[in-house]
Amino acid sequence: MSLTEVSPAGAAEVFARRTPTVGVEEEFLLLDPDSWLNVPLSAAARAALPPAVRERSRAEFRRSMLEMVSPVCSDLPQLRRHLLENRSAAADAAAAVGARLVAVAATPVGEPDRRVADTARYHAIARHYGPIAHDPALCGCHVHVGVPDRELAIQVCNGLRPWLPVVQALTANSPFHDGADTGHASWRSIALERWPSLGPSPYLESARDYERTVDELVATGAMLDASLVLWWARPSSRYPTVEVRVSDVCPTADDAVLVAALVRALVATVAADVAAGRPAPRLPDHLLRAAHWNAAHSGLDGTLTDLRSRTARPAWELVDDLVTTVGAALDRHGDRAVVTEGLARLRTHGTGATRQRRAHAREAGLSGALAGLATATTSG
Repeated sequence: MSLTEVSPAGAAEVFARRTPTVGVEEEFLLLDPDSWLNVPLSAAARAALPPAVRERSRAEFRRSMLEMVSPVCSDLPQLRRHLLENRSAAADAAAAVGARLVAVAATPVGEPDRRVADTARYHAIARHYGPIAHDPALCGCHVHVGVPDRELAIQVCNGLRPWLPVVQALTANSPFHDGADTGHASWRSIALERWPSLGPSPYLESARDYERTVDELVATGAMLDASLVLWWARPSSRYPTVEVRVSDVCPTADDAVLVAALVRALVATVAADVAAGRPAPRLPDHLLRAAHWNAAHSGLDGTLTDLRSRTARPAWELVDDLVTTVGAALDRHGDRAVVTEGLARLRTHGTGATRQRRAHAREAGLSGALAGLATATTSG
């Protein structure tokens, strides 16, 4: 039976008997190795990739960005292997054209050339949104989890909303902008608030409600077209997946694998709630946005908003709650050990933002911190 022929609850029951597939899209910056300014060399770097790896690269909105995409994976060791292959090949290609590949989520120093990539679509976006389309480049990590039923995907996105600020805090990796510390752990998240079609997804009743909402946003001009649904979680427009877009690009491949494991477990846990008839909480938009702002500001180095109790709590307490919530799914997928090890690493070394700040202080400057981050980009 096709999942599309049953209710969301019925689709969720079928889904619960499977281990969902997972894939990751990672965006990287190309930086000058001396000045650490962004350099518009993405086309040249893509051309320098080996042909087999070039198929896993994508042209991005900005000429200083290089996106690498994993294949669809069934387990985390497979995903890790592909991410390391992608990063290594992309770093070699960047070096061949005189740049460094750096897994950092916001332009740390500056971007002299802010032209968008030369495609009709990107030029249309730039005309429609004006100056915000020429903000310095920002890089994310997008996790896709296979959910082959559209109605179930909508309900899953509803259920993810209370937990995505915690995922955002775990992945904060962009404290610097314009050569200075912004005071935020994820400047990428703060800068993206200027775009009208980004941020937490609205609570939606059904796939028809999703389509109606998107049509209304296109009609108002907030979205140029239906493909610009860029919410933190959405049914993918290209694949039978739920796509979670809240994360900064991660400093290392192992950090990205940790995020993928948690997101996959969250999707499976929410689907189990749908199968059991437990509705997702309807959270006030102002509180949800506040929770995301707090996550972007503090990362794991302060408090986060517990959207269940509507109180501020120590960040690591909410991380522990997240792991407890998705524990059954982690065990079912065989991912418990990866998550335990990954979170222990974060407790010891901090988020990407914390690591950058420590390196900045230790190296007495941003250049040393970025050099270290470039080296970490291709590490496990």
